[in-house]
Amino acid sequence: MDTLELLRTFREVARRNSFAAAARALDLAPATVSKYVAELETRFHLRLFNRSTRHVSLTDAGQLLIEHSGLVVDLIDRAEDAMSDRAARPGGRLNLSAPHVLVQTALMRRLADFMLLHPDISINLWLTNQVADLAEDAIDLAFHVGPVAENSQIVRRLLRLEMVVAATPDYWREHGRPEHPRELVTHRTLAVAPPGETPHWHFSVGGKIVDLPLRAICTASDSSPMVPLALKGAGVIRGSRMLLGDWIALGRLEPLFGEYSPRNLWLHAAYAQRHHHSAALRALLDFLEVQMRRPAPGGAASGSANLSA
Repeated sequence: MDTLELLRTFREVARRNSFAAAARALDLAPATVSKYVAELETRFHLRLFNRSTRHVSLTDAGQLLIEHSGLVVDLIDRAEDAMSDRAARPGGRLNLSAPHVLVQTALMRRLADFMLLHPDISINLWLTNQVADLAEDAIDLAFHVGPVAENSQIVRRLLRLEMVVAATPDYWREHGRPEHPRELVTHRTLAVAPPGETPHWHFSVGGKIVDLPLRAICTASDSSPMVPLALKGAGVIRGSRMLLGDWIALGRLEPLFGEYSPRNLWLHAAYAQRHHHSAALRALLDFLEVQMRRPAPGGAASGSANLSA
């Protein structure tokens, strides 16, 4: 039997000066209470109670055990209460990971809303374009754009991403609006690509993926500089409505070719396969489930929910 349970039983008998009363308080059979106390006495090779047919009192050894066990039992009880509270009430720290591009989206505002809703939760956000190892990196929840291997983790679809090309109204007036994605090769495109590689945009045309190599006027390894460049009228950008929705809603950018967006591009959330997740993680997942059902700004197609305000 667990030592802690033995000590709790022993202390209840001492407090009530009765094996029967302790059994009722602990919802145990009297024989079980006697057995637990006897097991303690066997472990310590000492008698802990003076027993008579009418009275139970502590021996000197029992009094010594009362004095020394109180702090231990109290600490364990407080720890168990804290763990139960943490499991039931959202609080503590959540370790999240996300690709850099998501910092520029409404996801950050939604995380702020979540933190205001749950002030006892703090967030540690690790920005990385690499796939995080949930166990090794101690990540509670990892956001991913695109496909995610489901080995040893649970992957939840949060949002289908509709990809559009966009430019300022002045740019389209000056350079003309293309009628088909293939015509973008003649436009001033702003694209993301690894250093030294030709940038490509992919479109779904007639149910098939069409690869469009670009002669971009600006390439970068990250999308961070592309939105400011597009807003200044420097060229055409491609991104999700999650990224560009605010600027589209304000009329700063005008989107094209949402109908050619790949159908299988999703924002995912991945978390470890555990039987017991914290209340904080459950609260975040539930919050995101609600947010993803809200309509998207900038005229997104139905069925393409958004996390934007």
